[in-house]
Amino acid sequence: MNLILFGPPAAGKGTQAKRLVEQRGMVQLSTGDMLRAAIASGSELGQRVKAVLDRGDLVTDGIVIDLIEERLPEAEAAGGAIFDGFPRTVPQAEALDRMLARRGQKIDAVLRLKVDEPALIERITKRFADQGRADDNPEVFVTRLAAYNAQTAPLLPYYETQGKLTELDGMASVETVAASIDAALSIVA
Repeated sequence: MNLILFGPPAAGKGTQAKRLVEQRGMVQLSTGDMLRAAIASGSELGQRVKAVLDRGDLVTDGIVIDLIEERLPEAEAAGGAIFDGFPRTVPQAEALDRMLARRGQKIDAVLRLKVDEPALIERITKRFADQGRADDNPEVFVTRLAAYNAQTAPLLPYYETQGKLTELDGMASVETVAASIDAALSIVA
């Protein structure tokens, strides 16, 4: 099973993906984690990614797609992937569909965690204070949130017309969101 956890930064996608990895053995393909690893490596790509993220912009589709494609064999061996933070645009979604189709696969479900913006800003401010992640700087986060809203809004009808979109209340407790996700996936499986 391949699924997408969809929602703005700090909506809880990473938390839920980690739980699904533990319970189902799937591979989490978190673009955020992959990009942070590229930055930590100190490579030329990592330096370019750092500059983009420090501005609050999104990295290019080509970079993200290459990172995802490298990890697909691992996900296939594990029985599926949890896409976390990808796709963010319709062209990325179309590229993902083509990439998976070439491998005889598809996206089975898209789970959207709905969270209101004031709650997101509160979450990100707390995470920045606790973890100190540069991409969680509250000022940069406002730019990231605006980019997310502008670029990803078209993904809702894209997946809705395919019958793959399920919307969940991301404002609920972690446990309640987890139960909602499990219920939604039981229908797909």
